[in-house]
Amino acid sequence: MATAKARVGAPTNPMATALLTDQYQFSMAYAYWKAGKHADRAVFDLYFRKNPFGGEFTVFAGLEECIKFIANFKFTEHDILFLQSVMPMCEDAFFDYLRKIDCSDVEVYSIPEGSVVFPKVPLMRVEGPVAVVQLLETPFVNLINYASLVTTNAARHRHVAGKSKVLLEFGLRRAQGPDGAISASKYCFMGGFDATSNVLAGNLFGIPLRGTHSHAYVSSYMSLDDIPDKALMSKDGSRVCKDFVSLVKEWLQRIHLADSLCGVFGETNQSELAAFASYALAFPSNFLALVDTYDVMRSGIPNFCAVALALHDLGYKASGIRLDSGDLAYLSIETRKVFRTIEKEFNVPNFEKMIITASNDLNEETIDALNKQGHEVDAFGIGTYLVTCYSQAALGCVFKLVEINSRPRIKLSEDVAKVSIPCKKRCFRLYGKEGYPLVDIMIRESEPSPKAGERILCRHPFLESKRAYVVPQHVEELLQCYWPGTSNKPRVELPSLEEIRSRCMQQLEKLRPDHIRRLNPTPYKVSVSAKLYEFIHYLWLNEAPVGELQ
Repeated sequence: MATAKARVGAPTNPMATALLTDQYQFSMAYAYWKAGKHADRAVFDLYFRKNPFGGEFTVFAGLEECIKFIANFKFTEHDILFLQSVMPMCEDAFFDYLRKIDCSDVEVYSIPEGSVVFPKVPLMRVEGPVAVVQLLETPFVNLINYASLVTTNAARHRHVAGKSKVLLEFGLRRAQGPDGAISASKYCFMGGFDATSNVLAGNLFGIPLRGTHSHAYVSSYMSLDDIPDKALMSKDGSRVCKDFVSLVKEWLQRIHLADSLCGVFGETNQSELAAFASYALAFPSNFLALVDTYDVMRSGIPNFCAVALALHDLGYKASGIRLDSGDLAYLSIETRKVFRTIEKEFNVPNFEKMIITASNDLNEETIDALNKQGHEVDAFGIGTYLVTCYSQAALGCVFKLVEINSRPRIKLSEDVAKVSIPCKKRCFRLYGKEGYPLVDIMIRESEPSPKAGERILCRHPFLESKRAYVVPQHVEELLQCYWPGTSNKPRVELPSLEEIRSRCMQQLEKLRPDHIRRLNPTPYKVSVSAKLYEFIHYLWLNEAPVGELQ
């Protein structure tokens, strides 16, 4: 497996070592070993029970990190010494066993990362020696839970914002620590965001970076005299403007005197003008200004326009502005009006198309509200509510034993939603005539695969009356082999982050609109075959104790 390990690479998080698990996993591993059961062949399903954020879809993420984790799974001597210190009751031979184990005999089957998934359907099926696979439970659940949750949150933001808007992830400073921030940047990009402010994430994953300046930069200037070097060469290199600041001041005066803008603007804040001019001197080809330090319409917008027009004189094109407070709908509309007027008044092509970016604690609800009010925002910078998944703390993935030594197992509960679906299964997505997925179906491994054009009975796993015949136009098998262990099965290579992002966008476009709408979405159907339904209830009756009334 050394070749596979080299091909997969190391985990992104250096703390993702073999010790990244719960204490009870080691307790069970020792008990398995003590009983001579540690090598029993077990099958576990990793799945979730309910879609997050009140919606009816989830985006699966975290697979790559799971594969990297098992590729590098090995206890160091330091790990063993620590475990001996906290588990002194265990025999020395058990620690010798731990020294030797790796994941070479583990098999991992998974739905492709970036896929839209639904409750109860296994995201991953993990097979291998029961003690080893048990040690993988906690890290796998950890690596999938947050990744899928934040990717889904990002995808929901993308859906409500629409395809044409630019989405920027600004969550580094508000995320739960550096690890949470790095993961958030990666998975928000996967879920449809266009760029991040997180420089380390840009370096690690190749995500485009975006960022301008803060209010502190603006307020750090006192006057135009704070700019020592005022020279700026034209973009084509043909001439040098020796005093760019004077050119800016001339344009501000022309804006004030323009008939079409008469009475719109008054005296602007000169320290803000100095900050904008200085920033433009540093970034003439990428000038985007934060315009709400003092007053958006009375100062920020006219100061920006003066600097942008001065840049235009020298062959440069400013990028736009960012709004970080106030009535974003109203301010964006009024700003666009000014840009449109400037373009007509001074004959500056495409000035009205300047980018308007909005930030300030945005979330899915506020973007939806802005859409309903009407706005002129081109890009949204979203942080706190996105990366912290403010409206839902966790996805709630579980890792359940479904078979051991080829014998199916079931976990029962008084809460039917917590009853597991036993045995090793294959999972399929059935598509209808319009190209939308109709239903996911789970079947026993020994059953024949469903085929396009053939009538299939799909049953709810637990409710007898919920059933339907489906004649699919297309059938897609969901679980693929990403870590074959010693099985010699063909292995699917891990795709790039860009490829996963594209898959996510394509998968969302395939869903029927009523499944992904924000309000009262239609639940997607998850079913089992008739044979699996019968077997579930047969095993349920066999395993459940029979009560006795006195």
